[in-house]
Amino acid sequence: MPNSSVTKAVRSVKHARLEGMKLAFVGLGKMGRSILEGLLAAEFLPPEAVGVVDRDPERTRELAALYGVTPLDYGELSQAERVLIAVQPKQFPVVAERIAHPQVGYLSIMAGVSTAVLARKLGTRRVVRAMPNLAATIRKSTTALTAPREAVEVGDLEFARGLFKTVGDAYELPERLFDAFTAMAASAPAYLAVVAEALADGGVKMGISRADALAFAADVLVATGELMRLKHPAVIKDEVASPGGTTIYGVAAIEEGRVRHALIEAVVAATQRGHELGEEE
Repeated sequence: MPNSSVTKAVRSVKHARLEGMKLAFVGLGKMGRSILEGLLAAEFLPPEAVGVVDRDPERTRELAALYGVTPLDYGELSQAERVLIAVQPKQFPVVAERIAHPQVGYLSIMAGVSTAVLARKLGTRRVVRAMPNLAATIRKSTTALTAPREAVEVGDLEFARGLFKTVGDAYELPERLFDAFTAMAASAPAYLAVVAEALADGGVKMGISRADALAFAADVLVATGELMRLKHPAVIKDEVASPGGTTIYGVAAIEEGRVRHALIEAVVAATQRGHELGEEE
């Protein structure tokens, strides 16, 4: 039989290691790591209050050592106050069976997985659904948040708001708009990257070097975003497009190519796919 004093000592060490665990991460892909880096840089939580678990125990230990946080196994997640789920939606049914606990609060960044599904799979209404975008990697994300009343009452939504503000801006939205938000704001870096690349291609066609064209396109997109915080897009367009000038000819070519229509349809198509993912889940 195992020595009872040794067993008690091991349990004591384990309890001490998990005491004060405010947030545990399940999944440390690009987005999960970006959020972890953001919260640590902002000192939203101290490293000792954060735990991580990944599918590969060795990778879990490596990343925990890299960030100075605590490596966990799935069985220890019930000791955390809150758990952030950063896995692919298709992995969630299996992961949920391993992490569900009625006393834990959960935050999810999985696309298409509703709060109703989260609550059913995790056995609690303490769930917050979040949708950041790729700009979280540079702490410029636009993140949407939504939660049931129970999660609001115990402070889970407030916690999520503070957490995601460490990687950009955070907004509360009704859940019925989440798929549309995902299709627009979360997917927008891909759309705008296509626009920027096309602008650069145009510059190259007219003789500008590829490196310069890409730099110019990036600078213009960033500056225009800042201008849009001050002015309506139509005002910016009108201010640049002088009568009979070069810009209005370019705008006319854009309208002839139905670029505006294509971007609208991109949001519609992505929204519909979000609905489909929710139905599949």
